[in-house]
Amino acid sequence: VQLQASGGGLVQAGGSLRLSCAASGTITSIKNMSWYRQAPGKQRDLVATISTGGETTYINSVKGRFTISRDSAKNTGYLQMNSLKPEDTAVYYCKADVIRRYWLADPETYWGQGTQVTISS
Repeated sequence: VQLQASGGGLVQAGGSLRLSCAASGTITSIKNMSWYRQAPGKQRDLVATISTGGETTYINSVKGRFTISRDSAKNTGYLQMNSLKPEDTAVYYCKADVIRRYWLADPETYWGQGTQVTISS
């Protein structure tokens, strides 16, 4: 299984970006999909998660600005980021909990390669 993250870039404060995370390989289903971010010199932090049923959770600092979504038919997750701030600058990583074979009860965790998001003030 591979996760391909894309959509990062350089935008001015107040702008928007949409990140995508496409999963490929042997996949029966994907449980939770999540986005994390890691700023320089800091640990990698969870930003948002979406469950199989579409329930979403966010860290407080992005609530009302970021929206996580998924297209299960395409095995793809998204992170719409609006009203971006300089403190959102980080490398963003997607994570997916994947059931590769229907007879495997426990999901396996896979990470994307990261996409750089830079917000200028």
